[in-house]
Amino acid sequence: MENNQQMLTRMSVDMQLRGLSEHTQVAYLRYARKFLEHCGKPAGELNESDAKDYLIHLMRDGRLANSSINLHNASIRFFFAVTLNRTLNYLQLPRFKSSKKLPDILTREETHRLIGECLNLKHKSFLLLAYGGGLRVSEIAALRVKDIDSNSMRIFVNGGKGRKDRYTLLSNECLCTLREYWSAYRPKNPEGWLFPSWGKHNHVTIRCVESAFDKWASCTGATKDVTIHSLRSGFATHLLEDGASIFQIKELLGHACLSSTAIYVRMANTTAGVVSPADRYVQYD
Repeated sequence: MENNQQMLTRMSVDMQLRGLSEHTQVAYLRYARKFLEHCGKPAGELNESDAKDYLIHLMRDGRLANSSINLHNASIRFFFAVTLNRTLNYLQLPRFKSSKKLPDILTREETHRLIGECLNLKHKSFLLLAYGGGLRVSEIAALRVKDIDSNSMRIFVNGGKGRKDRYTLLSNECLCTLREYWSAYRPKNPEGWLFPSWGKHNHVTIRCVESAFDKWASCTGATKDVTIHSLRSGFATHLLEDGASIFQIKELLGHACLSSTAIYVRMANTTAGVVSPADRYVQYD
């Protein structure tokens, strides 16, 4: 019988064969390892009750958000169904309802001030790609020089989330900044990365892009709970306010389904220009 480490290795192979993203693979392995360590017995002896007990433990003692518990749940389900090849009654392992709280985003003024005060050309490029094109952090890090099409003013996103290719907008301001960045850095490397790492053989890390946002957000005195992903949200919300259709925004963001894009309808200022009926009523004698 294989030991738990061997089972985790097999799980890693199973995820690679199914094309799960690197981020998902790392998370699932970490959560599966924690599950096995908590149970303290061979994987072959685990059952549905062990999974339920662990999820209850996370809920009561881990002080985790429902969304985090659901990730643990997804990892356990994959481990049982695929790696152990055992059928579970998923009704006994329900997903927790996640909070519907809207995330913070920066206003247009706050966004422009953040970008305007960024003095580092590479960091400013990160910010403009997120806000001007709605790119995810991982997509910014993995851009290649050839992905920037100044003729059609589009950015090609090669293998985004779900391994889905798409095009999105290339703003004039972003293009100008990228040209300044190119002139200053001359990022030449065999793979054609737009933002190569120090070793030159790979692109910058996701954490590098996130840190750039954190640095300049703190310099502007921003008090909102925002990350660089908030610029992507601002891209969608502000486009919606400016009249773009939700279907256009869905394609620009690379969402698989419209429900993922619909959250921006709730975040947009849809009350602008709308007059309350209380201000239109007519008094009758």
